[in-house]
Amino acid sequence: MTIIKLALCQMNVVDNKQSNLEKAASMIADSAEADADFIILPEMFMCPYSNDKFIEYAEEENESPTLNIISELAADNETYILAGSVPERKSDKIYNTSYLFDKNGRIMAKHRKMHLFDIDVKDKITFKESDVLTAGNEFTLAETEFGKIGIGICYDVRFVEIARIMAEKGAQILFYPGAFNMTTGPAHWELLFRSRALDNQVFCVGVAPALNRNASYHSYGHSIVTNPWGEVVSQAGEKEDLIICEIDLSEIKKVREEIPILKNKRNDLYEVIEK
Repeated sequence: MTIIKLALCQMNVVDNKQSNLEKAASMIADSAEADADFIILPEMFMCPYSNDKFIEYAEEENESPTLNIISELAADNETYILAGSVPERKSDKIYNTSYLFDKNGRIMAKHRKMHLFDIDVKDKITFKESDVLTAGNEFTLAETEFGKIGIGICYDVRFVEIARIMAEKGAQILFYPGAFNMTTGPAHWELLFRSRALDNQVFCVGVAPALNRNASYHSYGHSIVTNPWGEVVSQAGEKEDLIICEIDLSEIKKVREEIPILKNKRNDLYEVIEK
């Protein structure tokens, strides 16, 4: 099967866990009704993007009401769900973690954000995830019936090495649930997703929360799908939206035959090595 129907759930995240979970469930139901093969939620879909809220909303994996709900929805609708990300508590640490559920509702992969969002754009935005969060250290790939996928989270998309390693390990789609802001989003969001897709000749998918002007952190939205030619296949605006989008994985083989970047790469001179 080369054609996959994706559902990008650009939901409005508020400061109420129950409301967020109800919204996620509603958008998942609409996605399933549209026969989506793969449903993707945003980064921190059940939690406002704020260090204090990461602490307040954090759940342990084995006792997580949020993950239990997503598991049931994946099984009930017999579809893959990438649960954007949640603040995962593990002992005295909190991780920004994405969970992939299979059609039976089982966790088949989890990714802990590898690069923490510690930035300071003068006079515009300062944020330091490392004040609260701990970075993950593992590359995340999963084998699905559609082929292999790779998972990163938000800031991870800026690091070309992760994408190249996942692509060389066979990932055909790179998923990055994210929440760029109103400074970095307009400047870099689309550019980065087009670049990672073009660099590695894969599909690249970013799913973000909608812009909520009442929140302390303003997400740029603009959930996006880009193809191996570096083109935008589909993109939302800033408001809450559900994108249903079909992609054809056969495009990867075609593009790689036309411009064989990975084949022509000079591994005798340079190489990206996973450690």
